[in-house]
Amino acid sequence: MSTPAVRVRLGDRGYDVTVGSGTLASVGERVRAALGDGATRAFVVVDANVPGEHVNTLTGSLDRAGFGAQTTSFDPTEKVKTIATAQRVLESLAATGQDRGDPVVALGGGIVGDVAGFVAATYRRGVPVVQCPTTVLAMVDASVGGKTGVNLEVPGEGGERLLKNMVGSFHQPVAVVADVDVLASLPDRHVRSGLAECVKHAMIAQTISGEDLMSWLETNADRVLGRDPGAMTELVRKSVAIKADAVASDERETAPSSVGGRALLNLGHTFGHAIETLPGISPDPADPSRAPLHHGEAVALGLVAACACSARLGMIDAAWSDRVRALLGRLGLPVAVAGLPGNGELLARMGHDKKVRAGVLRLVLPEGDGRAQVVEDPDPSAVEAGLDAIRA
Repeated sequence: MSTPAVRVRLGDRGYDVTVGSGTLASVGERVRAALGDGATRAFVVVDANVPGEHVNTLTGSLDRAGFGAQTTSFDPTEKVKTIATAQRVLESLAATGQDRGDPVVALGGGIVGDVAGFVAATYRRGVPVVQCPTTVLAMVDASVGGKTGVNLEVPGEGGERLLKNMVGSFHQPVAVVADVDVLASLPDRHVRSGLAECVKHAMIAQTISGEDLMSWLETNADRVLGRDPGAMTELVRKSVAIKADAVASDERETAPSSVGGRALLNLGHTFGHAIETLPGISPDPADPSRAPLHHGEAVALGLVAACACSARLGMIDAAWSDRVRALLGRLGLPVAVAGLPGNGELLARMGHDKKVRAGVLRLVLPEGDGRAQVVEDPDPSAVEAGLDAIRA
């Protein structure tokens, strides 16, 4: 257990995020250290796409530490990230007779982590949860900070509309273990998608922690794209440290807009969520078959839109916007897409975002040089300039 950990400092609810190569084999030992001798079972929620060898490594580690591990799995998509799926997992968990002190363990990407976390937050009014993320996106973002949730489908013009993470709870994990070795089995598109969150962290890092992650990413992009274990470990640890600082300062995202707090982590997301669930939008305008967008691809587009919006408001110069676009492009992420609906529809979708308060749109916008701020009720023409900037 010598791998250095990033500490999420939340007093007696704080926890370690362990990042490294081969760390999945130590999960049982780490969970035992976090929970003590009382826990005797573990219920593992598995992403159905995770290779069996990684599942066996995790369950074997839990078994060696004295946890009787049982598993359930599902194929994670935004369409199945629902209350119905959470209910099925809850029913499977209840059938094991697991006690309040026994952990739920998530092995998978962000969707599995969100659902497993929501299940843990609600089963017996709250049981421990352990996050074992298997994607870049989940490692640097979804597994840390305690946000859990599922989507809602509601009636809308032209059919059902998917509202992301509209039902959920804050429920901090007792441990997070990120093994960069599992990234070797991911398709390139999934790895690149996760890197969008790293760029987002770079765009806010100076505000939160003083880290110059932007320069590090520009210097090490080729090593990261090659999935060099050392580079991936360093990148994940740097990103997690930035998020951990934001979470520790504003756990439930209640800081006022003038402070920013955890809300800064939403940079690019209000724009991105407005387009992420649109059908038929491809990250490559020349290849419609790649639709729909992945979450990280939508975030990348949201970062471009946020830069354009910020530039219209006079908050950044063209050099910073160009730098962001260049890095996203180098990482293989989209900076423009075809087929978007009119701005009126997109603005309406943005109005349903969770960051809206009392009907007032709140956007996180870059100030340049790794800094950002929350802007309330931005000029609609600037928001439209952001949307126009991502049209191919």
